[in-house]
Amino acid sequence: MPTRKKISEFKPLITNLAQTSHYQVIFGGLNDDLSTYLDERGVDTRFITNSAGLLCSSASIPGSSLATADINGNFMGVQEKMAHTRIFTQMQLEFYVDSDYRMIKFLEHWMEFIASGSESSLSPDSNAYYYRMQYPSAYKSNSTKIIKFDRDYKRELEYNFIGLFPINMSSVPISYDASDILKVSVAFNYERYIPGKISSKDRKAGTSNNKESTLTPNTQGRIVNRGGTKIPEGNFKANQ
Repeated sequence: MPTRKKISEFKPLITNLAQTSHYQVIFGGLNDDLSTYLDERGVDTRFITNSAGLLCSSASIPGSSLATADINGNFMGVQEKMAHTRIFTQMQLEFYVDSDYRMIKFLEHWMEFIASGSESSLSPDSNAYYYRMQYPSAYKSNSTKIIKFDRDYKRELEYNFIGLFPINMSSVPISYDASDILKVSVAFNYERYIPGKISSKDRKAGTSNNKESTLTPNTQGRIVNRGGTKIPEGNFKANQ
């Protein structure tokens, strides 16, 4: 039987819902060779780390699924399912294109670098030119993240992507019709994501991986964790 509740009991919940329009994308962790390759083409590190993510007009909180296998025979007449692999779905991001076209250059030349492993002395317009892929460690990003927050900035969700790289850049339509803001859409693949913060500061404070802080002040005003270990002052985030 459902429990009867007054409107005043659940109103604080339904009037405090998260909104879709507050988020930030931050690119980072690119290999030095890739960074140099991009810099030579007018896409410097400052643009990648500070500006590229701000131009993201549409993003998605990543999802995943579990692949399962059918198990028969453990129990008479019972078929079981057991998980054996976690599958991470591709992520689609859409970006505004700046008037210097650095956003398109960033994505285009990132993919170009991935296929530049031949290091051929042939000109790209040569009929004999060929492609060979770079080693994955040369083109994958391990420090790209999406941060979801709301207007009050009190709480946030952070997703850190491991082994991220672009695999598909959609064609960008242009026409003589009424002008609109130019956008480019890119699909990214990644090996896995880590939900929550992963910095050494958050690990020390006990707030990594979406954990609530384990730090609390003791009777002398010093900060200790719940196990009784003292934490150096200035290196904590208290949460009672």
